[in-house]
Amino acid sequence: MASQQRTLEILVEAVDSLIDDFDLIDFLHRLTVRCVELLDIDAAGVMLIDPYGELQVIAASDEHTRLLELFALQHAQGPCVECYRSGRAQLDIDLESAEATAEFGPFAARARMAGFRTTHAVPMRLRHQIIGALNLFHSRSGKVSELDARLAQALADVATIAILQQRTIEQGNIDKAQLQAALHSRVVIEQAKGVLAERWQVSLDEAFESLRSYARPRQMRLADLARQVVQGSLDTSELERH
Repeated sequence: MASQQRTLEILVEAVDSLIDDFDLIDFLHRLTVRCVELLDIDAAGVMLIDPYGELQVIAASDEHTRLLELFALQHAQGPCVECYRSGRAQLDIDLESAEATAEFGPFAARARMAGFRTTHAVPMRLRHQIIGALNLFHSRSGKVSELDARLAQALADVATIAILQQRTIEQGNIDKAQLQAALHSRVVIEQAKGVLAERWQVSLDEAFESLRSYARPRQMRLADLARQVVQGSLDTSELERH
């Protein structure tokens, strides 16, 4: 558990993200990284609902977790999916328990292969509007503390408010155009990660950090930078390798 001061700093950082030039993917990636920093967990991921009512993986703290989240969506199973469907937190799911994982055995097996033993999911919601789920993973068995559970929900709530603040809301419906754009952006970012990883012979996580380190001080959107990398219009030697 991080210090109270650091917790407040991260909450303020999230609120400061409520600006006109809002990069949804970068914001949610930072959320997953901050969850790992603040909470007693090893990885985190974020799923959001798309314009067609389907969950999509938008961000994860690392590449292994992103692939695990994609597996969960492909099989429509796991605590994260159930959390979104029910709107209720799914805490202390023992991935090594046959009883606890009876309804999502393939996901549990895949999670164990990734090195995780316990998982949790908290809903991203504002009142009765649920837009996704924040998923947390432990590499060891054990229950989440009440304080960490409350803080995880607080971070999910702040993120939800930040997202909805940046959308046009009419009669309680999420503006579909922005999220659809974010989903398209996620695709081109993954392509750029692949280009850099292959070119530099580094991991996808390292390639992503190079993109973020270049874009943030220049106030560029990650998707815009990624398109330049994929199209070959940017000299990638200008990017810092991580």
